Amino acid sequence: MSVFFNSIAAESGLKTWQVSNTVELLEGGATIPFISRYRKETTGSLDEVQIQFIRDRYAQLKELEKRREAVLESIREQEKLTDELEEKIKTAQTLSELEDLYLPYRPKRKTRATVAVAKGLEPLAKKIFSQQKIDLELEAEKYISEENEVSNIEDALSGARDIIAEWVNENATARNRIRRLFERDAVIKSRVVKGKETEGSKYQAYFDWEESLSKAPSHRILAMFRGEKEEYLRISIAPSEDNALEILEKLFVKGNTESSKQVVEAFKDGYKRLMAPSMETEMRQVLKQKADEKAINVFADNLRQLLLAPPLGQKNILAIDPGFKTGCKVVCLDKQGKLLHNENIYPHPPQREWKQSQNKIQSLVDAYDIEAIAIGNGTASRETENLIRSIRFDRDVKAVMVNESGASVYSASSVAREEFPEYDVTVRGAASIGRRLADPLAELVKIDPKSIGVGQYQHDVDQKALQQSLDDVVVSCVNAVGVEVNTASAQLLKYVSGLGPVLAKNIVQYRDEHGPIKSREELKNVPRFGDKAFELAAGFLRITQSDNPLDRSAVHPESYPVVEKMAADLNASVDDLIREKELRKKIDINKYVTEKTGLPTLKDILEELAKPGRDPRKKFASFEFDKNINSINDLKVGMILPGIVTNITAFGAFVDVGVHQDGLVHISQMADQFVSDPSEIVKLNQPVTVKILDVDVDRKRINMSMKV
Repeated sequence: MSVFFNSIAAESGLKTWQVSNTVELLEGGATIPFISRYRKETTGSLDEVQIQFIRDRYAQLKELEKRREAVLESIREQEKLTDELEEKIKTAQTLSELEDLYLPYRPKRKTRATVAVAKGLEPLAKKIFSQQKIDLELEAEKYISEENEVSNIEDALSGARDIIAEWVNENATARNRIRRLFERDAVIKSRVVKGKETEGSKYQAYFDWEESLSKAPSHRILAMFRGEKEEYLRISIAPSEDNALEILEKLFVKGNTESSKQVVEAFKDGYKRLMAPSMETEMRQVLKQKADEKAINVFADNLRQLLLAPPLGQKNILAIDPGFKTGCKVVCLDKQGKLLHNENIYPHPPQREWKQSQNKIQSLVDAYDIEAIAIGNGTASRETENLIRSIRFDRDVKAVMVNESGASVYSASSVAREEFPEYDVTVRGAASIGRRLADPLAELVKIDPKSIGVGQYQHDVDQKALQQSLDDVVVSCVNAVGVEVNTASAQLLKYVSGLGPVLAKNIVQYRDEHGPIKSREELKNVPRFGDKAFELAAGFLRITQSDNPLDRSAVHPESYPVVEKMAADLNASVDDLIREKELRKKIDINKYVTEKTGLPTLKDILEELAKPGRDPRKKFASFEFDKNINSINDLKVGMILPGIVTNITAFGAFVDVGVHQDGLVHISQMADQFVSDPSEIVKLNQPVTVKILDVDVDRKRINMSMKV
């Protein structure tokens, strides 16, 4: 395994000991957030991204090693494993290099070459391949055999060429050089399937398209591959055939004999029939993998921004799921998100009960001491926002448009049924909208990230890799913020380092049976909450009502003695250390360095004492759309409007200007300078000012520019 550690260290620029220590922690069951936060001395202060890279690369290398052993065993069983071949296999650095070495020994189905070998033509192929001066016709005549179905000289030569073509295709050096050619010079071409021009019009941009493979952006690759999968496009990937054949000629042609001419004919056939299709398949796989990685990274970045969106905090909230014909579902939630009341109002067509709806909202705001109103941004949202803003409340009540993507998925889920067993989906959806305003993270973890409405081509990418990436993001965000153990749902608790679904449910059940948990130490009374789970989870769980102020912070219980020693040395209490900045300045952390607790941990402790349990998310800021714009029909080219970023892709950003249809700001319209990555310019939920460039009402497409 040390070879793995050296390889990962070289690739990542880390020290071998950092890699080996990290792998040891991971294999011991430690989570990435725990290692990143509480084992800095062991890893050399690696962050979550570096730890994830080590985890993923180590898993890849283990799979490569597993395949290497299988290849060696297969060739050994064939009694064809030489010392030289074994050394090459053992030192192969990539899967493609390994598979190239194995290709000549891989059990084959029936091919033209195997048929020719069965006819006894392999000796003739070897003589031709050596390219010595021989009388070809005389030599080939020896292999004419009625029994072997070799009728004439041409049959013999053709069979020999089939064998040589397969040898060329299976030659590791040749494959490697052709692979480099594909990577460097291949062109990807897209053509429309004949007769599908109208039906596949959404792929019209790719009906006659070609570009350098090495420069094709990931989103274009995924779009073309989707068009091909849906049978509207035909895709081909290849470099110049002349360049490929020139490489093979230099490798295999040794002179200008009659045999050499047969070799030329053989490798031309081998390239077209075997090697080029094989390389195209390989390039497609590599291309798809890279495009997937890019798309998954975009999705993961968007999800992180969405989960870490600023929370309004614990407020009494009135939430509205707007609608026309079926009315608007209204719910009232207390500061803990508990559902207190629900009913319908009908301010919009066909009922038009505007005044009654105003009065009802006014009375609910007064009755439940409402501090903020959350309005879902779906159908009738702007009309409902106008209703709320038409009411004159006797105090400050925030009205906030909330992105409701995924709320309908949540409302029909088993989680929602468990939370609201006596209510229908409309009530659950409205409650989710309100809770999403109070704490986006706590609510969004209940929904499959793929249903939240961010990302690009999410259904086209590797689903296993996507799920792993999204799970990593959710876990990272939950643990970065920390979780209040006495109010968190089981769905939120299960993402805490070291917990999982079973322990999360056990904590909730324990709370229900014994009342609020009073200290981190009490967590050990929760069924199945053993020492390992406590080690991994305790630092991320907050207990606001605990008598011990450190239980409200991110200081790990294993470091409590260090903090208590700091306080004692200053003749103070831990509470004093937290309250008094001047007292903390007197602490010389070098005095508290031990074998287990180093400077990185001590610095983290001091930062935490300054702001115990600090929420890393930004402060909430409200946003308002232009009051005169309510539908796509209100938009005119040239308008300059406020908008909010709802999705970021590799080719631009989508912006909501309050018309129920997000518009696209293409990457070329994001700034006056060249932009390579939209995420460097905007963030999710960021307010922006946009100019309307084009409006297609029928197709519901809006093009915008941020070059205002």
